[in-house]
Amino acid sequence: MTHSAPLVIGIAGGSGSGKTTVAQEILQRVGPDRIAFLQHDAYYKDLSGLPPVQRAAVNFDHPNSLESELMIRHIEQLKNGEAVELPIYDFATHSRTKQSFTVQPRAVILIEGILIFVEPALREICDVKIFVDTDSDLRFIRRLQRDIAERGRTEEMVVKQYLATVRPMHLEFVEPSKRYADVIIPEGGLNVAALDMVVARVEALLK
Repeated sequence: MTHSAPLVIGIAGGSGSGKTTVAQEILQRVGPDRIAFLQHDAYYKDLSGLPPVQRAAVNFDHPNSLESELMIRHIEQLKNGEAVELPIYDFATHSRTKQSFTVQPRAVILIEGILIFVEPALREICDVKIFVDTDSDLRFIRRLQRDIAERGRTEEMVVKQYLATVRPMHLEFVEPSKRYADVIIPEGGLNVAALDMVVARVEALLK
């Protein structure tokens, strides 16, 4: 299998499954200078026009909360050798900042997010689809720790959101999207054998 165009790799899985750890492992082992990295989280719709109470009430685990069309456009631009401006999202205020991050075209385009295999257009653009599969209790603990440490949430807020939207949306959208994966990695970044095989496969495809 040869690729004159960039190789597009998608990494999906539930919130807290270890997707970002897997993505970082691939980045470091394949080489950051060879990979353009896009996270679906950066493409949350800007809610700055809504009052804070309404912003917090939005279902951020539903596909409609993300501007996937912009992500697809960015992937196409990168495939055509054009740099893109990745949005920077502020999770504390639920709004898109005025800053952006320039992503240069590379031999590999790595995309990551809980819902990327739910969107048919995002699925189809991926050459390799990886699903990170981790037990729900571990995913919840990781999400709780992350949202308190990095996103300015309280324990009560995290639990409430998990029960109201995260869990039901995982069951409705994320878990069923696993069937589209080419590779399923149990335990995420802790699965050294699976990561070795994925990295070896990426290297082989690049050659």
